Amino acid sequence: MQRRLLLTAIGAATLLATTAHAQPAWPSAKPITIIVPFTAGGSVDTTARLLAEQLTQRLKQSVVVDNVGGAGGTIGVNKLVQSAPDGYTLVMGADSPIAIAKFVNPAGVRYDPAKDLAPVAMVNTAPMVLVARPGLPVKTLADVVALAKKEPGKLSYATSGIGTVLHLGMEMMKRQGGFDVTHVPYRGGAQIATDVIGNQVDLAMLISVSAAPHIQSGKLKGIAVTSAKRLPMLPDVPTVAETPGFKGYDVVSWTGLFAPARTPKAVVDAINQAVNAVLAQPEIRTKLQEQGAVPGNGSAAEFGQFVAREQQRYAQVVKAANIRE
Repeated sequence: MQRRLLLTAIGAATLLATTAHAQPAWPSAKPITIIVPFTAGGSVDTTARLLAEQLTQRLKQSVVVDNVGGAGGTIGVNKLVQSAPDGYTLVMGADSPIAIAKFVNPAGVRYDPAKDLAPVAMVNTAPMVLVARPGLPVKTLADVVALAKKEPGKLSYATSGIGTVLHLGMEMMKRQGGFDVTHVPYRGGAQIATDVIGNQVDLAMLISVSAAPHIQSGKLKGIAVTSAKRLPMLPDVPTVAETPGFKGYDVVSWTGLFAPARTPKAVVDAINQAVNAVLAQPEIRTKLQEQGAVPGNGSAAEFGQFVAREQQRYAQVVKAANIRE
């Protein structure tokens, strides 16, 4: 009986070892899908397709993009959460659906970003720019603050929607500067620049790549950049932090790759290394920088720490400003 049990155990161990050996190592089993939680044609989609093309070449495995738009990106992220944690389905997550949406609409967002997602790699960051309409009598952020304090609530500012990083970035500016301007949320960013240029809205928070052409042409006034450093494409536009009273202000939009929670660490690290290698290529860095973005880098753990800090910061802003969708 003991001999029979021993032989059975050896046979089972051999079978398990053979099965494990037979399973192809990531990423050779099947194509990899990157979910883009927004419609095709936007900046996140463009970056995802650039990354997918380069990863296909590097990994010798097909990497495809799947656009799953709707609900500010939360539908696409939720699809990722429902996927198998095997490294073959990822999402190009952005600040709003990952670090903000759950606090703004807790009942409507069905996933918990802190528990259901595995941060994989920072892809890029992009500063925002506060712009003003041509006829507004301001040149600097200090001028905006002074005018807003003189006429509280009279000035208006536009963003691409409630609970976006653009919205929260401005709310943080308002709190730190002690002034009040009225939020005018749009359903998207396309119409904002047109309305500010047409003097229908006083101010707007725009992603740098959207703001730069209008500032360079003189159609909009560039008031301040939200990042810690000035933008090379807008060298004459100061940072928010350069204005007295705004020391330490630094808010950027960002995108990064996420996998479902419980994805093996070895797979997460392999994806991270592949993404970092792509982003280190000079031609890729140039393409991203031309779009006003800063290429990412760092380990998966470092990206996870960054995301956690963002979630904590925006939770406080949403609560303090009583933002609800």
